[in-house]
Amino acid sequence: MRRREFIRLLSSTVVAWPLTARAQQAAMPVIGLLGSATASDWRPYISAFHQGLRDTGYEEGRNVAIEARWADSQYDRLPAMAAELVQRQVNVIVAFSTPAARAAKATTTTIPVVFTTNRDPVQIGLVASLSRPGGNVTGATNLGVEVDSKLLELLHDAVPSAKVIAVLVNPTNFNTDAVSRRLQPAARTFGLQLHVLNASTERDFDTAFATLRQLRADGLVVIQDVFFTTQSRQLAALAIRHAVPAIFQEREFAVAGGLMSYTGSVHDEYRQAGVYTGRVLKSEKPADLPIVQVTKFELVINLKAAKALGLSVPNGLLNAADEVIE
Repeated sequence: MRRREFIRLLSSTVVAWPLTARAQQAAMPVIGLLGSATASDWRPYISAFHQGLRDTGYEEGRNVAIEARWADSQYDRLPAMAAELVQRQVNVIVAFSTPAARAAKATTTTIPVVFTTNRDPVQIGLVASLSRPGGNVTGATNLGVEVDSKLLELLHDAVPSAKVIAVLVNPTNFNTDAVSRRLQPAARTFGLQLHVLNASTERDFDTAFATLRQLRADGLVVIQDVFFTTQSRQLAALAIRHAVPAIFQEREFAVAGGLMSYTGSVHDEYRQAGVYTGRVLKSEKPADLPIVQVTKFELVINLKAAKALGLSVPNGLLNAADEVIE
């Protein structure tokens, strides 16, 4: 081979290498992650999701890319963020939380969507049925629809003398009205007066707890919401400061100093979402993937909080607890 031809061949090969590398990079599938809160708030759940991805052979940066959009508990930002991911033409959208799932479903009928929710996905219109979701949407749920009344029951068990119970909800969450309607019959069963308090920003907490004091409420049920989850520590501190026994559907609340929490295994829920995402990337259709239902629920009781409240937790309730924080 002549020297000039060799140099020309070598040059063309060197140019081809980065082009090939870029082509391989472009071929890497992209997951669009749509979250209602922030990445730092959702760190344990993200870790569980990545575990599920690894279970199906996918690892971020190696053979899959992830583009994330976080709404920082401002739900009105979710539709625009979902539209960005659709425009980006991601291979699948993973929606963390009910508001994110609804935004993703409303934005696309073609890109697969894998959601997590603590609600009944059929009742809130995400899928046609649990066994045959249909369309482009599937996911995992801990079916928190039954948990709302259970929270009230557990709080009543902890404070059997209670007559007035306050319920803290986020009015910007579309589930709020349905939750309030479901709780009223349960409250009547236990002979309780129920008062609904609203909070959608940190500034609203002072007003809500001042109203709670005026009502002379004997207990507080905090209805699950992404914003409340991010404020678990503050809500726990406020409940102790205002001397009100409280229960929330997030373990973080009890760990942070609240009296009780009762929730499904969130780790399993998000891991299953990761598994389904991997299966969708392998060309399985969401319509053929039944909704995964997390069935294990955990009751956590914080005895330090009970002592601060001057409350003696009944032995029956303590025996039923999955975890007791001394």
